[in-house]
Amino acid sequence: MKLALTFNVKKENENVFAGAAESLHSKSAVGKYLNENILENYPERVDDTFAEWDSEETISAVKSALEAGGHDVTLIEADKDSFDKLKVLNPEFVFNIAEGSGGLSRESQMPAVLEMLEIPYTGSDPVTIGICHDKSRCKEILSYYGIPTPAFIITDAIHKVKGDIEFPKFVKPLHEGSSKGILNSSLVKNFTELRNEIVRIKETYNQPSLIEDYLEGKEFTVALAGNGDDLKVFPIVEINLDSVPEGFNKIYSYEVKWFFDTRESQLDIFRCPAEIDEKLEKKIKETCKRAFEVLRLRDWARIDVRLDKNNVPNIVEVNPLPGILPDPADNSCFPKAARHAGYDYNALINLVLNEAQKRKLTGN
Repeated sequence: MKLALTFNVKKENENVFAGAAESLHSKSAVGKYLNENILENYPERVDDTFAEWDSEETISAVKSALEAGGHDVTLIEADKDSFDKLKVLNPEFVFNIAEGSGGLSRESQMPAVLEMLEIPYTGSDPVTIGICHDKSRCKEILSYYGIPTPAFIITDAIHKVKGDIEFPKFVKPLHEGSSKGILNSSLVKNFTELRNEIVRIKETYNQPSLIEDYLEGKEFTVALAGNGDDLKVFPIVEINLDSVPEGFNKIYSYEVKWFFDTRESQLDIFRCPAEIDEKLEKKIKETCKRAFEVLRLRDWARIDVRLDKNNVPNIVEVNPLPGILPDPADNSCFPKAARHAGYDYNALINLVLNEAQKRKLTGN
């Protein structure tokens, strides 16, 4: 089959990151955690501007996986020229991992282009992806259907926050992914810390903050693939927060994810399958399958879950374009869960494509 792979590639040219470390040292708490390993081997992690985009290694691995499945694959970067390139190529199907650029609905750009061109593609439609990228809209839908998610408010100024707010709270940008904007300081315990986070997010990302009740229970991430009755839930991954460096809050922050956990110095951050009893495992899977259904997700997604004080699973993030780093040393959750379900990387990528094709044939 003639396929196109649509993507956005991380900017890994040294010139892009010149001076980035110095800038971070001056304006962000992240800067002091930079080290020689990060600066030499992972310069793209220094600045989180392109954190959501994929590396050349990942794009190449996805292309190779699709080719191993017997397909003819053309790479098309999701930029301003992609519409014309897709129109000329007219592929039979598109494997889409493009995160988009510029604007709060950027993840919806490529699916919208493909729908305009009437080209079938993998993954959720522009409406669902846009809703999931707006964390508040996603949480509102979950709440409407009675799916637990932490209570929240949205604001871009401290004076708009009621004085009777209870701490601790968890603060993150309203429209970001890949842990962008989620730092060790995102867990706040008083008004001063809350104000600092609201200001930081507004100045750095030019968007409001989502302020959630902080849940102190265990954290998990759940990979799903398929649709309808064929929806597969892979083994649950538990986030081992005990591995977070001493002195840091027990959260999966940008520092932990991208600075402390590297191929050269892996954290024991994931347990797969999660070390939980059957009752809790069933509840987490049921909750995630229900979220997948009500949000009208398609083909694949990764859903992050945290337990509240009563051990009730709460949805904290929904990722319709999950990260799929190919090297097991990178601790990428979706491929890790898939491996434990018996799918190597090539099989995982082709599974997603096959599920999308099956969906398309049934008219969904």
